[in-house]
Amino acid sequence: MADTDTADQLKRHQKVAAATALVGVPVGTKGKVLLVNGLGPWIRYRVLFTNGIERGNVLREQLEAA
Repeated sequence: MADTDTADQLKRHQKVAAATALVGVPVGTKGKVLLVNGLGPWIRYRVLFTNGIERGNVLREQLEAA
């Protein structure tokens, strides 16, 4: 059975922006995916934002492709 969620999955080094406010990261702050971790519906991202904040365990719903 094919996983349809992989089409919306972000890739390493992809440019993103914060879709929701995170601790130390306002909405709209641009960043870059450093790490993609997990399997199936449990994918999480580590992102380095342009304001110098690095966040791990970021959900796909909290990011938008930039």
